[in-house]
Amino acid sequence: MKSRTPKVLHRAGGRALVEHVVETALALTTPDRVFVVTGHMGEKVRDALSDRGVGFIDQAEPKGTGHAVTCGRDVLAGLDGSLVVLYGDCPMISPSTLRELVRRRGESGVAATLVSTVLPDPPAWGRIIHDARGRVCAIVEVKAATPEQLAIKELNAGIYCFDAPLFWKHAGEIQPNNPAREYYLTDMVEILNRAGHAIESMRIDDPDEVFGINDRVELAVADRLIRDRKARQLMLDGVTIEKPETVSIDAQVKIGMDTIIEPFARLLGDTVIGEACRIGAGAIIVDSSLGDRVEVGPYTLIGTSKLEDEVHAGPFARLRMANLVEKGAHIGNFVELKKTRLGPGSKAMHLAYLGDSTLGVGVNVGAGTITCNYDGRHKHQTIIGAGAFIGSNSTIVAPAEIGENAYLAAGSVITEQVPADALAVGRSRQVNTPGWARKRRAPRT
Repeated sequence: MKSRTPKVLHRAGGRALVEHVVETALALTTPDRVFVVTGHMGEKVRDALSDRGVGFIDQAEPKGTGHAVTCGRDVLAGLDGSLVVLYGDCPMISPSTLRELVRRRGESGVAATLVSTVLPDPPAWGRIIHDARGRVCAIVEVKAATPEQLAIKELNAGIYCFDAPLFWKHAGEIQPNNPAREYYLTDMVEILNRAGHAIESMRIDDPDEVFGINDRVELAVADRLIRDRKARQLMLDGVTIEKPETVSIDAQVKIGMDTIIEPFARLLGDTVIGEACRIGAGAIIVDSSLGDRVEVGPYTLIGTSKLEDEVHAGPFARLRMANLVEKGAHIGNFVELKKTRLGPGSKAMHLAYLGDSTLGVGVNVGAGTITCNYDGRHKHQTIIGAGAFIGSNSTIVAPAEIGENAYLAAGSVITEQVPADALAVGRSRQVNTPGWARKRRAPRT
């Protein structure tokens, strides 16, 4: 990867590669039965997965896949049932495939079932060799394969389901009998066969599920595949995505039916969008929650905010962080909110900045209104009561409190509290000088 970041922490589809794999494993079992083997820069991996509740196994030296699994002997050897081995850089394996893998091995009673796939132009993956009974008898790596074996199209995907007690009984027999002096997990196939145990393969139709990442080109391919798969599932679930090839939706995003996503939208992180919403072209929504019937205009940016039902935001609006926009409120073009609560039915339609503010029900914010929340050292709050009318080009210097149903005259600079039902005028009076312009235009002598 040519990176200071561990490969499994590079991101595809909005998550680190290993996060995809762990989430898939957790769909099958509880966190106390999921273990992640870490090696170089393992602390970074542990930190990234610290909230998942999974266990960790340290592989102090990278001595191969077989060695990685056997490093877990102390914590895994006592577990019964199936031992499933996954790779942290193969993010697209599905829960349904793993469930079927575990089911097949359990019902057949074989020592191991491995995932295989068929590719028309096979890469340098191990070829799966079957005996006369159709059982797997060997996995031959490309470097050691004969021309006849290289012609085999069934490839080892590297995902295994072992009978756990049998695996640990024979794990010590894996030896580094190869030029790299590494312990290969593929050797377990020959070891179990030698001991008289049956092994089967489970061929999957979608090779993308076992697509592994080794460089940033493959990372980009995986990112596109994950997002395409996400978009397809959303459309099958009742979401309209216009020009889905242009839209970018993270794997963990949730969207309700009858919502419409316009081209070039980006929906990222832990975003949740309700039913019958419309997300405009070029909108970017990150880690935010939208209720039902919300309309987000084109090129609107929303981050870590909550929009309740029937809110309108945009076009060209920015909800920067930690905002709550309550039911039916409207945010128009070139309006920015930061740490602001906009009450039900309130409106800020044009060219305004509301920061560290709380606005009640039915407030009208005129064009050009600014809450001056920063004094050079500290941020301060602005509170605007229900029904207040904020005239255009008002400047509210925080800390400030505007009472319910108060009026601010256009162009005012407000530095003091405004009582309920009051009119506040914070500007000089207009003075007209008759004939001044005509005199100015007169020739000078």
